[in-house]
Amino acid sequence: MPYDEIERAVVTFVPRTTSLRGTRFEVPHTGRGFDAGGFDAQGLATVPVAHLVRRLGAVDGPTLAQPEDAVNRWLGGA
Repeated sequence: MPYDEIERAVVTFVPRTTSLRGTRFEVPHTGRGFDAGGFDAQGLATVPVAHLVRRLGAVDGPTLAQPEDAVNRWLGGA
């Protein structure tokens, strides 16, 4: 959805880390081009779109659904 002129253009993301602690809100992930690690649903962050310089990698839909489920659990939605 395009942003209105008065809105901030920001992106919220689930960070990927190589230092997993084994919490129920982490999703282990291995993939070509990625160091061993996973997604940390408790580390949600938001940055302006202008800070996004280049894509570092991509994951498929089923893989992306796992961190989404972890975020929902953390926020009490599931």
